[in-house]
Amino acid sequence: MRRAKVAYAGAIHGAVEKDGRLQLNDGRIVEEQAVVWLPPFEPKTVFALGLNYADHAAELSFKAPEEPLVFLKGPNTFIGHRGQTRRPADVEYMHYECELAVVIGRPARNVKREEAYEYVSGYTIANDYAIRDYLENYYRPNLRVKNRDTCTPIGPWFVDKKDIPDPMNLSLKTYVNGEVTQEGNTKDMVFDIPYLIEYLSSFMTLNEGDVILTGTPKGSVDTKVGDEVITEIEGIGRLINTIVGDDLFGIGPVPQEEASKQTT
Repeated sequence: MRRAKVAYAGAIHGAVEKDGRLQLNDGRIVEEQAVVWLPPFEPKTVFALGLNYADHAAELSFKAPEEPLVFLKGPNTFIGHRGQTRRPADVEYMHYECELAVVIGRPARNVKREEAYEYVSGYTIANDYAIRDYLENYYRPNLRVKNRDTCTPIGPWFVDKKDIPDPMNLSLKTYVNGEVTQEGNTKDMVFDIPYLIEYLSSFMTLNEGDVILTGTPKGSVDTKVGDEVITEIEGIGRLINTIVGDDLFGIGPVPQEEASKQTT
């Protein structure tokens, strides 16, 4: 089953897909364009993998890591399907990253890889934008690069684990303004899902609602204000997002009349 969370008619609803439309939990059927899409669940601790596809590591002139390169993401980074992501005016290179997001379904501690999927509740899509200007090295790559407000669209669907029989063989694609710019497959991860669950749970407890963002393949392209970016994963769906400028966030040059007031 594919489930979503949306805002409609002044309230927040759970919803499921029904014949190309949405059926709200109260039974109403509405068009997908009539709602505001929210992240399909509330992410708790979010673990993001850096350089988990060897071809993407090479694209950034790095070697694939010998141990998972993991960092955490704050809650303000997440927005829903059809949301707007801010590109700061002073950055030179900001690219998307289509990623399979693995959602933990129950507490996990010291899990063995052969039992790892027992702790997964389902999957969704994440588009984890990176501001490349601040990428330095293995040790300082990710706070200003990866923890920007609005820079991680997620959704549109949460898909139950049982509906994705082999998450380690899913095609990934990204489209910018309708053109395919990134293609890959989850089978090419350096560290697969069972390994990551075993690794993380070996030194900390994973809890229900925690999320593992599993990295992205090669094909990173700079995005500009006005671009529509679609990240797609086989069996899960298509996550649509638009790049917008500072002005929509109330950030920009001080209007001339205000500037004159400040100097008098």
